[in-house]
Amino acid sequence: MDSTALTVIGILIGILVFGIKSGIGCGFSNISTKEIFAIGGSYLLLALLFGGVADHISLESFEKFFSMGMGIHVLVSFLLIVIGIYTQKKWNSGKDVSRHTFLAISIPCPVCLAALAVSCILLSESLNLSGIKVGLLVGVAFFIAVVASSFLFRLGKVRFGKTPETMGSAMMLIGIYYLLGALLIPAYIQTKKMNLVSTGGGETGIMPLMAFGVIVLAGFFLERIRRHDL
Repeated sequence: MDSTALTVIGILIGILVFGIKSGIGCGFSNISTKEIFAIGGSYLLLALLFGGVADHISLESFEKFFSMGMGIHVLVSFLLIVIGIYTQKKWNSGKDVSRHTFLAISIPCPVCLAALAVSCILLSESLNLSGIKVGLLVGVAFFIAVVASSFLFRLGKVRFGKTPETMGSAMMLIGIYYLLGALLIPAYIQTKKMNLVSTGGGETGIMPLMAFGVIVLAGFFLERIRRHDL
């Protein structure tokens, strides 16, 4: 499989992940179908916007901008964790605030905007398409991922009796994932620039497993803290 195909597959997986993230908030909150389509439409419009300027922005210049915005990345991660705990606390006290707090996980955040921009830039360079066409492709993919996952989670919510408390747990785990990304991505990029990343797997192959383990443990301890009001 050539590098272009791998790039496209990687971007599609990234779009699916961010679409599911947004779908969790839309699916577990008490918003209307019209509002779900509006959230999906916002990703489509933003992708078209980024696609329009993708021809004029290099990936190298965007990497510099992204490295300067890591503080915002960390801020978003803490915001998700705090709002996730708040959503659970309010639900357990008899109040549903998911209609408002879902915005923290569903609307395009700085991390999602970065994913949109990178997707457009990489596809424009890999497929040799115009920025507008790339923006439309990325936007439609995001729209489908957001809307489809929203209705899927809404169906699961009804069928399995899930509540906004589940959304709060997901927000905390995603916040931890973002925090890990803010710590690991710059280090990985720097290591790659120094040609220290081997292609044979080795230590880099175990990094995703380690990150996943940290997420699971952190989620466990956050749940213990929430239940014991520590």
